[in-house]
Parts: sequence; C-alpha cells; structure tokens
Amino acid sequence: MNHRMFGKTGRRVSEIGLGTWQLGARWGDPFDEAKALEILQAGYECGIDLIDTADIYNNGGSERAIGKFLARHRDHFFVVTKCGRGLDPHTAEGYTPENTERFIDQSLERLGMEQLDLVLLHCPPSSVYQKDELFAGLDKLVQKGKIAHYGVSIEKVSEGLRAMEYPISAIEVIFNMFRLKPAEELFPAAQARQISILARVPLASGLLTGRYTKDTRFGQNDHRSYNRNGEAFDKGETFSGVDYEQGLRAVAELKKLFGTEDLIPYALRWILMQEAVSAVIPGASRPEQVRANVKAAQLPALSPEQMEGVRAIYDRYIRASVHPNW
Repeated sequence: MNHRMFGKTGRRVSEIGLGTWQLGARWGDPFDEAKALEILQAGYECGIDLIDTADIYNNGGSERAIGKFLARHRDHFFVVTKCGRGLDPHTAEGYTPENTERFIDQSLERLGMEQLDLVLLHCPPSSVYQKDELFAGLDKLVQKGKIAHYGVSIEKVSEGLRAMEYPISAIEVIFNMFRLKPAEELFPAAQARQISILARVPLASGLLTGRYTKDTRFGQNDHRSYNRNGEAFDKGETFSGVDYEQGLRAVAELKKLFGTEDLIPYALRWILMQEAVSAVIPGASRPEQVRANVKAAQLPALSPEQMEGVRAIYDRYIRASVHPNW
C-alpha cells in the first residue's frame, strides 16, 4: 500500500482508505456488527490505515464497531469522523459550538478515543461556512484536546473555497470519473494551503464498478432507489448526480477505453493520478470488496491517452448535467 502526506497534519496515510457508510450492511439493510468487524480486519490486513466514518452511519453502529476494532489497533489507524447530519431539522441554525461539542463528545465515547484525529462538518447548508463562531468553537475544541484537526465535507466546490478562509486541515468532496469539477479550482487552492483532499463516492454509488445494467434493482431502503432526484438529500450523493441510464452509456465507453468489464481498479487509480488527493475512500459492505478496492494501488500509472479518454467521455455524456450543479 502506498502512503501520502495528509496535508498539514504531519501524518502519512494509506492512499486507499475505507469508507464506512455501508459498513457491515448494504445500503438499507440491517447493520451486522460481526460483518463490520470482518471488513475492518480485511482493511487492516490489506494495509489500509485511514478510516472514514460519521456519527449517523448505521445510527452510530459504525463508530461503535470501529471503536471495538480500535481497542486492538489504535496506533495503526487515522480515523476521520463527521458530525452535524444528525440535526433534525438539518438547518444552519443547528450548527452551533454547543451542538458540535456534544456530537464530538458522543463520537469520542462510541469510538473509545481520548482525542479524535479529524472531525469534518458533515455537508452542512452553505450558509454554515459564514458562521465564524462555529469555526472559533472548533478551534477551542482543538485547544481542549478533544480533536486534533478539523475540516469539512462538502457538496459544492464553492463551499470548499469558502471553508478555506478558516484554518481547516481537510476537505472531503465527491470526486470521480463522473465528477471532474473539483480538480479545476478546488484542488489547486487546497494544495497551496496544504489542505488534504479526501475523495468520496469514488465509484459513483457503484455505477463506476461496471457491474450494473438497466435491469439492476436496488432495495427499497437503498438511496439508489429513493434519492435519484434528490428526494431525501442532495441528488449528487446518488450516482454522483448522474442520470442512471446516461451513466450506463458512459460506463460502456469506459469499458472500451480500459478494455475490461471490471472498472473498479481503474476508477480508483484515475483518482489517485491527482496529486492533490491524499486518499480515496471507497466503501465496502463485504471483506472481498475491500480486497478488490486495494488492487488499484498496484496498477501502473494511467497513460495520457487513458486520462484524456476519461475526460472526453465525461464531456460527451456527463458534463452538461453535472458540472454546473456542484
């Protein structure tokens, strides 16, 4: 496993991390802690040392499972967690220093940690990035020793650029073959400030695995069934905002470009070709998915022709409907 410097933290992390939105369960299925621990063990054995989670994943179950695993392997892992999406309603008014500290205290307890490595605000409303008192409160939590670093998980590039006006250490953003916009302005600005980039939704909710067809059916409680038009949360979280059938047409072209039916390693390796990216965080609901994801670390660099081919496919099939929105 290759490692990269994680911005201004002074820590090197595995360039392929483990996202835990669906840890121990496919989206919408009941949480299985035993399976979650198997997935974490697979990540450990594959050399992954960065875990990305959130307080709301599996209603806190992901953090609790990670906490059990960390009891044996604390020194090995850099843990990123997120807070704020548990607010009901999820509005800017709820993002206060008091609520944030409460969320962080709860994550500390579930994870069994004395200090959180990195906390991200979890895709808050855009106006939150103008709340000076909230970021001042995060600075105080660093001083108290409850968190080592903080940053933001964003929906829009404009939010990340605004967040850089505060002393953040990391930005988590959707970035994949179907979401190229962050590389244009956000990445250079982050590099100039030594701000780490975590690439989330790297496989576009599975669309970029190359395994789906028009006949694929997703569970009733799977966001790929109920959120395709943003019915429950930001549309861009589901298939990166790409129309499903249009995405399938683009995937067919990507398969021709790379000469394979299995796009996973190429989709992840494409992201890792970006110097600004500290780590990519694909999820896994089974241990074998972890092992499939890490194959990207062994692939050679993609050729200029392959890189340009991805952009050409994006321009033809994706850009018009996705690029202006996020």
